[in-house]
Amino acid sequence: MDRPVEKKKGLKKKHIFMGVGIVAFFFLINQAFFTKNVSTLKVDAGKIRVETVASDTFHDYITVPGNVEPIATILLDAREGGRVEEKVVEEGAMVKKGDVILRMSNPDLSLSILNSESQLAEKTNFLRNTMVVMEQEKLQIKRELLNLEFDIKRKERTYKQNKSLYADELISQEQYLISEEDFQLAKRSFELYIERQKQDSIYRSIQVLQMEDNLRNMDLNLKLVRQRQDNLNVTAPVDGQLTTLDVELGQSVPNGGRIGQVNILTSYKVVAQIDEHYIDKVRIGLTAILDRQEQEFHLKIRKVLPEVREGRFSVEMIFMGVMPDNMRTGQTYYTRLQLGDPKQAILIPRGSFYQQTGGQWIFVLNEDGSAAEKRSIKIGSQNPKYYEVLEGLEVGEQVIISGYDSFGDNERLNLK
Repeated sequence: MDRPVEKKKGLKKKHIFMGVGIVAFFFLINQAFFTKNVSTLKVDAGKIRVETVASDTFHDYITVPGNVEPIATILLDAREGGRVEEKVVEEGAMVKKGDVILRMSNPDLSLSILNSESQLAEKTNFLRNTMVVMEQEKLQIKRELLNLEFDIKRKERTYKQNKSLYADELISQEQYLISEEDFQLAKRSFELYIERQKQDSIYRSIQVLQMEDNLRNMDLNLKLVRQRQDNLNVTAPVDGQLTTLDVELGQSVPNGGRIGQVNILTSYKVVAQIDEHYIDKVRIGLTAILDRQEQEFHLKIRKVLPEVREGRFSVEMIFMGVMPDNMRTGQTYYTRLQLGDPKQAILIPRGSFYQQTGGQWIFVLNEDGSAAEKRSIKIGSQNPKYYEVLEGLEVGEQVIISGYDSFGDNERLNLK
């Protein structure tokens, strides 16, 4: 009679497989619910540019283009309107102060000069005649005074004689009194004439002074009119180069009309255009460096123009000491404008990544360089070669600085 075989107790293979499956199931569930889903992109490492974060001296400067201009430009305006008769000097010529550049004519001005001369001659003759009349009146008064003086003497003598005769009762009292009154009247008349002479002298002096003053004014007016005629010859106000002469023969130029300009070439300035982003940092006195002929030339800002056009504003820079040789108006140079003092900082080279990120984040490589992850950073100042990193990166880390156009919104890059 057969005996039944008892089944062996313990783990079997199927139990092991079931256990592994359950663990794997729970692991996947855990990954699905508790692990963040990171978007990843595979990138060819040969097509990106990687640089190392370093600590070095940061020079806060920007490179700006500038045009060479004369240190000063003098505008030529017509001080007197007229018709262009002759162009003595052509554009581009070097002129000295006082050289005649242009000759003009103005018939109305010539007529005005003739009228002024005629009026001056008329006033001069009138003054001369007045002076003659005054001298005649002066002589007439002297003659009258002389007559009065002798009349007083005669009447005084008669008075004294009648006084003696009246004392001897040889004449009547009435006759004596009449002689006394005649004598007193002659004395008073002489005194009044003396007073009149003084008043006439004062009046004549005032009249002469007024007429002489009028003559001086007319003479000054004539000189000014003649000076206006001299202004018909346009002359160079300073030594320099006549760069513009915008008139033609026969052209009528109005009073104050623009004729041309003279450039002073004893020195030059560089007028640079700067992005408005730096308007708060740029100020008078900042220095710049210009490289030319394998030599550095130093400049400083002397004027900051406040107007902003098309996102840029202008500054004027002058040379501090030596200037480059053979400079020409209109040449373009690139200068390094110093915005601040050198300082120690964490730096990364400039790259196209900034255009997509605005300097707010960057891809940082892991230790073995197999992947890169997005990381937030903070960038401070920048110059044409480097960005100053304020937060987010450590010295020695590697970052991708090439463009991020093909990376999309992925936060992790696997490099192959």
